Amino acid sequence: MPVFNGQLDNIIGMIHVKDLLPYWHKNSDFSIEKIKRNVIFASPSMLVNDLLGQMRATRTHLAIIVDEHGGTDGMVTIEDLVEEIVGEIEDEHDSKDEPLITNMDDGAFLVNARALTSDLEGALGVVFSDIEDYKEVDTVGGLIFTLCGKIPKVDEIIPEPKLGINFKILDADQRRINKVLVFRGENIIDNL
Repeated sequence: MPVFNGQLDNIIGMIHVKDLLPYWHKNSDFSIEKIKRNVIFASPSMLVNDLLGQMRATRTHLAIIVDEHGGTDGMVTIEDLVEEIVGEIEDEHDSKDEPLITNMDDGAFLVNARALTSDLEGALGVVFSDIEDYKEVDTVGGLIFTLCGKIPKVDEIIPEPKLGINFKILDADQRRINKVLVFRGENIIDNL
């Protein structure tokens, strides 16, 4: 987890939750400096292989992606980078029971926002990467964020007029989109 000083854009390191456990029920003098680890700062244009090599060489598990003004764009773990190279890696925290894309009876699709756009393309018979804005987008959640420029609210409907499809947000919080209903035209399902 990142450690910041004052503002979220002023990241000074990271900590592992496991490093906090020895201090859990102790009244001793705790100092974040004792357990803080270094992070790598990288630009959004850095190649995945280069960043992975740098993280391995420095034995750093977290990289902070910064924009041209020094603001935080996001963070990347080694697992994120490896998944970009070899594909999705399931671990003990991933849901095993629920498919990422479910075809509903009326032609709509119930979609986990982590689903790959390429998988949804096959289901819908569209090609998102034909649209310039979507060429760098990998997940359905990223596609929706690119389309509307924000994290939409639950029950909000985001139209994609170029492809004739709509995204109804079924589950989201202030940081991410979790589940959406994807449908063509005006075919809206309200009781999900």
